[in-house]
Amino acid sequence: MQTFPGLYRGFVHCFVSVYKQVGLRGLYQGTTPALIANIAENAVLFMSYGFCQNVVRFLSGLDRNTELSDVQKACSGSVASVFSSLALCPTELVKCRLQAMHEMEASGKIASGQKSTVWSVVRNVLRTNGPLGFYQGFTTTIVRELPGYFCFFGGYELSRSIFAHHMATDKEHIGVVPLMFSGGFGGACLWLVVYPIDCVKSRIQVLSLAGKQEGFIKTLMGILRNEGVAPLYSGLTPTMIRTFPANGALFLAYEVSRKFMMKQFDH
Repeated sequence: MQTFPGLYRGFVHCFVSVYKQVGLRGLYQGTTPALIANIAENAVLFMSYGFCQNVVRFLSGLDRNTELSDVQKACSGSVASVFSSLALCPTELVKCRLQAMHEMEASGKIASGQKSTVWSVVRNVLRTNGPLGFYQGFTTTIVRELPGYFCFFGGYELSRSIFAHHMATDKEHIGVVPLMFSGGFGGACLWLVVYPIDCVKSRIQVLSLAGKQEGFIKTLMGILRNEGVAPLYSGLTPTMIRTFPANGALFLAYEVSRKFMMKQFDH
């Protein structure tokens, strides 16, 4: 929907069309790189998040055990996203290309009958552009991640603070449902802010399959000039449907595993 906004009328039409054309397998195109991307990105993101919190404490002249404000945590998450982008960009490139392969062939942008497996895409990138080819769209990824993760961690911490205030407890003891809601709220904040940038990133990563693609500014201006603002929000509905359960589960797993490891470490 991001790369070919004119091809589908909406979320349901896209879902049904993909199912009819490619079957159930088509709805799971890019699952392997998506899983690798999520594992790699979140491992680096949350590791860097803790490190960046210590950097913020140091720059603010705070003691190592001082609790940061919601805004300071949002800044920590924003800086941490730069490191996670290094792990995310190559896997997202492979995932986006796999997901849009059918539409690229149907539109005549690439020859039909190409193999659409993870390894065929990886080999194609290496053969055509070398190892640096995996970082096409890297600048756009960072442009997306910096404000996105400020909103992501900021929204999450703000929501937890509000729940803690209303429940007259601290943020660590608000319970599973408020915690998961806070994670979903953080995810919703991220996507509402950065979705147009993500659309541009997907275009660059997918269309570069057919040859050299323009950079972020030129691609963005081309979309605005030729198609208007609406295509920049194509696919927002399924993204928002996905974000609440996905990020709710992500933060629940993060908080539970963090507390478990802190307990083990204390012993």
